[in-house]
Amino acid sequence: MRKACRTLPEVNEEVDGFGHTVFRVGKKSFVIAGMGERGSAVSIKSDPVNQAILVDRGPWYRTPYIGQHGWVTVDDPRPRDWPEITELIVDGYRLAAPKRLVRLLPD
Repeated sequence: MRKACRTLPEVNEEVDGFGHTVFRVGKKSFVIAGMGERGSAVSIKSDPVNQAILVDRGPWYRTPYIGQHGWVTVDDPRPRDWPEITELIVDGYRLAAPKRLVRLLPD
């Protein structure tokens, strides 16, 4: 996850007040990782359309407290499909980043 986030322009990694690792571009978060009620979890900023698709097919679910903004979460991401997670991380970055930084990404 760090590898995917660190390849993106102007990303900062910090630990929030809840002990979660948060990846931000500017002041906007696009990935939150930490321990949840079911163990480790990763939450990624998404849009409502992709959120609905991911939740319908599983194992993704609406992120508690911020799911109304399109965020999705998967528990125990280690054995998951990392190419897909990386793609979702880049999509989340595109939603959070200013246009000048999004233009730096490949299409």
